[in-house]
Amino acid sequence: MKENMNAYKKRARVAGFIYLVVIITGMFSLAYVPRKLIDWNNSSLTFHNINADASLFRFGIYSSVVCYVAFTFLSLALYRLLRTVNESRAKVMVILALLSVPLSFANLQYKYAALTLIGKASFLENVSMKDLENQLMLSLHQYNDGLLLASVFWGLWLFPLGWLVYRSGFMPRFLGALLMLGCAGYLINFSGNTLFDDYSKIGIGKYMRILPAIAEFGTCIWLLFFGLTTRKNGQ
Repeated sequence: MKENMNAYKKRARVAGFIYLVVIITGMFSLAYVPRKLIDWNNSSLTFHNINADASLFRFGIYSSVVCYVAFTFLSLALYRLLRTVNESRAKVMVILALLSVPLSFANLQYKYAALTLIGKASFLENVSMKDLENQLMLSLHQYNDGLLLASVFWGLWLFPLGWLVYRSGFMPRFLGALLMLGCAGYLINFSGNTLFDDYSKIGIGKYMRILPAIAEFGTCIWLLFFGLTTRKNGQ
């Protein structure tokens, strides 16, 4: 039984490490890089910023790729850890998580399009600078719209994950509850941004983003540093 418990703790820490990779690369590509380079109200400044620091923009794309690959392995690591709680719900968790991956990868084409515009390929020689700047902003907005679609599955997978954590008996129930609330946060933001033009001005969006951030970071830290507590039924 002790060896079995040690094996589960090892699986938990592996999942926690992968989760940490997802969080770090996700924060870098989705928060840090846009904050440094993009001014959504100034296409000229944004074009200048990306052109002046194209390496940071490229590293943001690379970081996204690492994030999505790690996310794929994360869902499988968590399935291996939580399938004993309820295998059918664990499979639903994996399916919902994996559905976001091709969407996220396909969405990166808009960032590559932005790189093409910055590089001023030969077929763009006769395009005015203003048109290049506007096309760049269009590509970045399309990328954000793609993220909005992917966020549906980023939210949905958290609900079965939260349920499994809540019912597991070897992870804190409050983390499970937070993960399920995180699902609601993603879906509320998706619905608000899709249905209302002025949703971003209401201010509720930033609070809805906090819910999954706290839930996922808390789960990552618990898995990485605390492992698992005693499992039910001595399993």
